[in-house]
Amino acid sequence: MDFRRDLGAQEDVLHAMADTMQHRGPDAKGLWLSRHAALGHRRLAVGDTAGGAAGGDAQPLTAEIGGETVAVVHAGEIYNAADLGGGSSEEVLLRSYLRWGDRLAERLDGMGAFAVWDGRSRRLLLGRDRMGLKPLYYFAYPGGILFASEPKGIMANPLFEARLDPAALPIVLQPRLTLPGETPLAGLREVPPGHVVIWSEDGPSPRRYWRLSSEPHRHSFEETTRHVRELLEDAVGRQVPASGPCAAMLSGGVDSTSVAALAVRALAARDGRSLDTFCVRFESDSAHFSPTELRPEVDAPYAADAAEFMGSRHHTVTVGLRDLLDAVPATRHARDLPGWGQFDASMYLLFREMREIGPVAMSGEAADEIFGGYPYFFKPELVNRDGFPWMGDGPRLADYLSPEMREMADPVEDERARLSQLLSEVPRLPGEDPENARMREVLHLGMSGPLAVVLDRKERMSMASGLEVRIPFCDHRLIEYVWNVPWSMKSRGGLKGLLKAAMADVLPPGTLNRRKSAYPHVHNPEYDHALIEEATWIVSDERSPIGRMFDRPRLAEFIRGIAADRLRPDLPGGTSAPHMLIQLVEMRRWIEDYQVSLG
Repeated sequence: MDFRRDLGAQEDVLHAMADTMQHRGPDAKGLWLSRHAALGHRRLAVGDTAGGAAGGDAQPLTAEIGGETVAVVHAGEIYNAADLGGGSSEEVLLRSYLRWGDRLAERLDGMGAFAVWDGRSRRLLLGRDRMGLKPLYYFAYPGGILFASEPKGIMANPLFEARLDPAALPIVLQPRLTLPGETPLAGLREVPPGHVVIWSEDGPSPRRYWRLSSEPHRHSFEETTRHVRELLEDAVGRQVPASGPCAAMLSGGVDSTSVAALAVRALAARDGRSLDTFCVRFESDSAHFSPTELRPEVDAPYAADAAEFMGSRHHTVTVGLRDLLDAVPATRHARDLPGWGQFDASMYLLFREMREIGPVAMSGEAADEIFGGYPYFFKPELVNRDGFPWMGDGPRLADYLSPEMREMADPVEDERARLSQLLSEVPRLPGEDPENARMREVLHLGMSGPLAVVLDRKERMSMASGLEVRIPFCDHRLIEYVWNVPWSMKSRGGLKGLLKAAMADVLPPGTLNRRKSAYPHVHNPEYDHALIEEATWIVSDERSPIGRMFDRPRLAEFIRGIAADRLRPDLPGGTSAPHMLIQLVEMRRWIEDYQVSLG
C-alpha cells in the first residue's frame, strides 16, 4: 500500500514479490493492482475442512461497492466457515469484513493471515490468527507499507534493505527470547498473534483482539478430563480435510499419538479414509544415540507400536548426516532469518516425504506448553528461579559479545526486561494461591517465546514443501479452557497427567507410560565437529562477517572447551554443548546468504 506512488505501474514488482511465495502456493497465482494498493497471492489447493469449499475462488477476491473496490487475500484455513455462511475461506473472509469490518477476526476460528484493502475508506487491514500459526511480516516506510507471508516477499521489493538491528542480537543468539512482533532486521516487523493492524494515511492502529483471561475453574477432575477430550475431538474433527488424503506426525509420545488417534477415528467415521503417519529416525542412532533428560529414548519403536495400535499406515523416514547437511541451505531459505541447523533440516526432510501423501497433515505441538509437559515444570529450583525457568544457568553465546556490542545490546539487562514485560502481561486471578499463581506465570512464559519458536519452525519447514500442517492443540477454545485448570489437576499423575487421563482409552500402554521425549536431534560426532570447526573459523578469521561482534579470545576459549569436552554446561534437559554453536553458525550463514548489512 502506498499513498505517494501509483502502484498500478508496479506490476513487475508485485509479480516478483508473489513469485517468492511459490513454494507456499504452487497451484495458482493471482494479482490485483490499484493506484494505492496492490495484492498478490499464491494458492495451495487442499481438501476442504467441514463447511468449506474445495478449491475456493481465485485470489485476490474483490467486491465492487459504491464504485470502490474491497479486495482480500488470505492464507490458511477457516474451520467455522459453515457457521459463517459457508464457502471458501476467502469468501468467508470478504463476507465477514463487509459485515463486521475490522472486528471480523473475533468471528473466525482457524489458522491464517489476511489482508483487506478497503477502497471506500482507503485503509488496509492486516490480521493474524490467535496463536500465530500463519506468519505475516510487514515493513513500513514513509507513505506506505510492504507485507508478505515471509520476509523474502518483502526483500523482493527494492524499497527494503536487509540490515541487522544490533539491539536484536540477544534474540538472534537465543530466539526463545523473542517477543511477539520482533525480528532481528531493522524495520521488519511481524503482526503479533491475535492482533489486527489498520493502516491509513495517518499511520498504523494496532489492536489486540484475543487474549487469555483467568477465571475460577468449577469442574471436577472427571468433568475436566471429559471436557478436554470433547474439545480436542472437536478440534481434530474440524481440522482433518473433508476430502483427500491426510498425514500426521507420530513420535509415539502422548501429544502426537492423541492427535493421530483422533484423526484415525474422524477420517474413518467420515468416509472410511485412512491416516498415514510419519516418524523420523537418524542413521547414526544405533551407534551414537545418548539419552538425555529431554530425549531419553529413540522415537521410532514407540511410533511404530502406536501406529499398529491405532491402525494407521506408518512410514519411518531415515535421515543420514549427509541428508541433513545438504538440506540446511533450503531450511535457511525457508526462514529468511537465522535458523536451527539440523533441528530444521530433519523436520524439513520429514515434511518433504509427508507431502508425497498430500497437502494436509496434523501434528501435536503445543500440548507441552498448555498442559505442562516439560520436566522443568516439576523442579521447584527452576520454577521459582529469578529468570526464565527453561533457560538454565549455563553459559550462553550472548555472554561472549564484544564490549562494543554489549553497549548496544546488554544481554543481561535485555533478558531481565523481557522477563518483566511478559510477567506484567500474565492474566491474574484474584485470590489465587501462591503455587497456582506462580505456575500460571511459568505456563505463560512457556506459551510465549518457546512455543512461538516451535510453531514457527513447524510452519516454515512444512510450507517450504507446500504442506499445510494443522495443530489441534492450538484450538483457542481448548487453550482458554485448559488455561484455567488448576496446576494440581494438570499435573495429577505427573507430566501432562490431565491429558493422559483424557486420552487413556485411545493410547497404547507404551505411550501412556513413556517418559517425555522432545523432538529428536541427531547424535553424531561428525556433525558436532563440523559445528565446532565453523565456529572456530568465525572467531579466528578476519574475513568472518560477524567475528568482530564477539570477544574473540573468550569465545575461542569457550569453543576449545566444547571441542575438548571440558565443559559440562547446565543446559536445559542435558542439551548437547556443541549444539549451542548452531545459532552462531546460522547467523553467519544468514548474513552472507542474504547480504545483511551490519549497522
